[in-house]
Amino acid sequence: MGEPPLADPRPGAGRGFPAASVARLPDALPCAETGGSALSPTSPTPRLMRPERFRRLREVLARRQPDLTVLMDRVDKAHNFSAILRSCDAVGALEAHAVAAEPGLEVHHATSAGTKKWVSVQRHADVEAAIAHLRGLGFRILAAHPSPSALDYRKADYTRPVAITLGAELEGVSTKALELADAQVMIPMMGMVHSLNVSVASALLLFEAQRQRAAAGMYDESRLDPEAFAKRLFEWAYPTLARSRLEQSLPYPALDDDGQIVSTQTSSRPSWKRSDSSTPS
Repeated sequence: MGEPPLADPRPGAGRGFPAASVARLPDALPCAETGGSALSPTSPTPRLMRPERFRRLREVLARRQPDLTVLMDRVDKAHNFSAILRSCDAVGALEAHAVAAEPGLEVHHATSAGTKKWVSVQRHADVEAAIAHLRGLGFRILAAHPSPSALDYRKADYTRPVAITLGAELEGVSTKALELADAQVMIPMMGMVHSLNVSVASALLLFEAQRQRAAAGMYDESRLDPEAFAKRLFEWAYPTLARSRLEQSLPYPALDDDGQIVSTQTSSRPSWKRSDSSTPS
């Protein structure tokens, strides 16, 4: 007696339906992160958006301060660079600016706690270009430097658009940056050492800015215009898809109130473009 035939694995086969008429299951399923396209078995696993996470992203973004930033002037240690970004995120700074001490300086993951996903970094070729860019956006440039003429950092007004310039630990803010700054601020020191670690100093200055801005009600409602808010929210929620759409010069899909993608098609092209003068990390 021969072996029995193998059962047809397709749903419905052997139940009165001809095998040829049973629909084959797809090898891929639609995925929100890929904009509704089929996801092959070898594609990266998508990050599905949970409504509670989307609400958290929206709440955090609503407190972002587009006119509070730092300029890192040749900060030359990755752990300091990363710790400064972590403080930026903590006080709601939207982005940071950097003039690298050397090519390829990267965020230190253990120190940043994933901050680079939430605080974009605009890199500049030199401090002159960085300050010209910031001043063109209306920022007042404050240099953290312990000079005799420097103002106690607690007496500076951080409710105005302000960029806090920080230097490397050994050399401090560069001479050119000091020349171009609108004012200098310092942290009073009562001990033998004359300065703090740059990441600690940045935290003190940024949290003084946060204190003043909170007292002025600057965190009470979103300070981003609606288009900029929607753009940044999509990039936070769907970073992989956002990168792909930008590379193809395609508009971002619309999202519903729970952060789910409504459609991969929108009525117009995005007005935002990548800047040629600076590169976000």
